[in-house]
Amino acid sequence: MVKKVKKFIKTGTFQDGTNLPILPLYQQKFKLSDNCRIHLAGHHRSHAASAYYTSGLDNNQETLIITMDGSGDGISVAIWKGYNKKIELLNTFGSDASLAWFYGNATEALGWRHGSGEWKLMGLAPYGTSQPDRLKGFYPEFEKGNLSRPHVFKNFGRWNDHGANHYHGQDAVNLNEILKTMKREDFAAEVQRIVEEQFFSLTLPLLEKEKIRHLCCAGGFFLNVKLNQKLWYTGKLDYQWIFPNSGDSGLSLGAALEACFRFQPETINKKVDHLYYGPEYSNDYIKELLDERFLSYQYVENPSKIAAQFLAKNLTVGWFQNKMESGPRALGNRSILMSPLKKENKDIINAKIKYREKFRPFCPSMLYDKKDEYLVNSREEAFMVTSFEVKKNKIDKIPAVVHEDRTARPQMIKKEVNSLFYELITEFGKITGEYVILNTSFNIRGEPIVCHPREAIRCFYDTGLDVLVLGNYIIEKPVLKASDKIKTNAI
Repeated sequence: MVKKVKKFIKTGTFQDGTNLPILPLYQQKFKLSDNCRIHLAGHHRSHAASAYYTSGLDNNQETLIITMDGSGDGISVAIWKGYNKKIELLNTFGSDASLAWFYGNATEALGWRHGSGEWKLMGLAPYGTSQPDRLKGFYPEFEKGNLSRPHVFKNFGRWNDHGANHYHGQDAVNLNEILKTMKREDFAAEVQRIVEEQFFSLTLPLLEKEKIRHLCCAGGFFLNVKLNQKLWYTGKLDYQWIFPNSGDSGLSLGAALEACFRFQPETINKKVDHLYYGPEYSNDYIKELLDERFLSYQYVENPSKIAAQFLAKNLTVGWFQNKMESGPRALGNRSILMSPLKKENKDIINAKIKYREKFRPFCPSMLYDKKDEYLVNSREEAFMVTSFEVKKNKIDKIPAVVHEDRTARPQMIKKEVNSLFYELITEFGKITGEYVILNTSFNIRGEPIVCHPREAIRCFYDTGLDVLVLGNYIIEKPVLKASDKIKTNAI
């Protein structure tokens, strides 16, 4: 198999003549050294490596590692132990233990894409009341750390729409029939309750059995921020780390880390403190793009301070700075920003900029050293993968970023990690007294986060954004008087 993989990387074809794309002449082939070694890590081992080898845990700290997703290499759940920079497999469960598949089928039953719209279900759940036993028989059950009742999932189908795969689980048909007898929010609440209950029936006994209070997690299942919060709030953990790019898009890094620590065990297990590894564009390049499009703009020395002033005036700001973030969250370099001080701002962004469902929540980006002023039982969380309860005295202060269940999914900013974004929040705090801003990804529903400045410009003019900050350049939309709009419409 290794020989086949190496030949594919070099030539684009497998030896058996599989019909795969061939590079055209104008694309350079990827050159490999004759001494190149190919190491196959495995799906869940790569997930485990992505969690453990980015956790920063030292050699003497035992940690339990749990990886969970729909299914990879026939496995949906894998339990590992990490110690002294080595990963030991303790147990695996097959596809009949997949809580993620159940969650995906429920997502499809609600009319959203399996493997894509699960965060919508998670966002809807706090608006409903769970109804125990209504969905029994559609999910696996765990007891005392073991799978007590497997669930045989019916066949999955796949439909390719312009290069994007849509998945269909047969269970979604019957779940949809049950949904017709329930409120949508109650259905979502029950699905969320089930996965939390079953996950805790698996995880908490394992932590007790192994006498471990450190936990590292990866796999798409752990993008469920509510579940991550409730696990932290059990008090059973001293350290909780969820790899921020925990879905399959993080597998490549996990595989590389697994090989690195296997062949170079002296490598230091350093905690990841940022994900700013994407492309960046200079001010000169941005200016050239703006001039080519004959756009009016102004250059400012301190974009953070100016952006904070716009936010304090309750304007929406497209914020494009430095290197793009990796993973599924907007972490302050490709972001849409607004003041969190008015509750209606959530609805404004959902309706006029993101073009998405009204119930969808937004993240509060806050200064790390201010986190305990806003959150209950907080810990470091730089990547929006865990939610926390908001303190009672702050709920009405920052209502646009507080969800229906009085929780928030924060990003905590340190100056040494992102000085521009830190300064922006600091300046906003000086004006308003609140060191928090509303932050969401720089895109509209169904489209990827903008990467290139031309994409940011397009999104700016295609939405209700008021201001665009590209590096040190600022573009404002002209404010038309009512009479001007009438004249424009009459032409």
